[in-house]
Amino acid sequence: MTDLVLLVVIFVAAGAVLLLTPLALGRLVRPERPSPEKAEVYECGEPAVGSAWVQFDLRFYVVALLFVIFDVELAFFFPWAVVFGTANRAADPTLPADQRAAAVAQIDPGAAAADPSAMHAVAWLAFADVAVFFGVLLVGFAYLWRRGDLEWVRSTAGQTESTKSEIRDPNEAPPTVAV
Repeated sequence: MTDLVLLVVIFVAAGAVLLLTPLALGRLVRPERPSPEKAEVYECGEPAVGSAWVQFDLRFYVVALLFVIFDVELAFFFPWAVVFGTANRAADPTLPADQRAAAVAQIDPGAAAADPSAMHAVAWLAFADVAVFFGVLLVGFAYLWRRGDLEWVRSTAGQTESTKSEIRDPNEAPPTVAV
C-alpha cells in the first residue's frame, strides 16, 4: 500500500513540476508592457462590435452538441471491434493452434487455448452487444430527426397560429414585464 501511495505522490509531484516550471519561466522571461490596445476585448480574430447581449442562435449550439454526442459514442466502437476481430480470429478453424492460442491470449491472458466454438459464441455475443448499442444510437438519432433538431431552417408551414405568434423578430427588443 505504501508503494502505491509513494508512486501517486511522485506522479503528482512530477505533474506539478512539469506544469509550474514553464509558467514560472515564462513569468521571468517575458516583457511586461501593458497597453490600452492589449486590454481590448478580442474574440475569434475580430474586434467586438455591438453589445454582448445579442441573441445567440441556438442552432449552432444544438448542432455542435449533437456532433459531440454522436462522435463520442462512435469512440465506443473501437474496443468492440478489437474483441470482435480477435474472437473471430480465434474461432477460425483453419488457423494453426498456436495462432489461435495467441488470439485467445489477447482476450484472456490467463487462458492457454479455447475451442473455436467457444470463441465463435464470444464473437456472436460481441456482435449482439454492438447491435443493441447501435440500435440505441439509431433510436436517439430518429428522435432528433423527428423532432426537427437536425433541420437547419425549420419550416413555419407546419406551425399553428399560437406558435407563430410566439416567434418574434430578432431585431425587436425583448418584451418587458412590469413588476
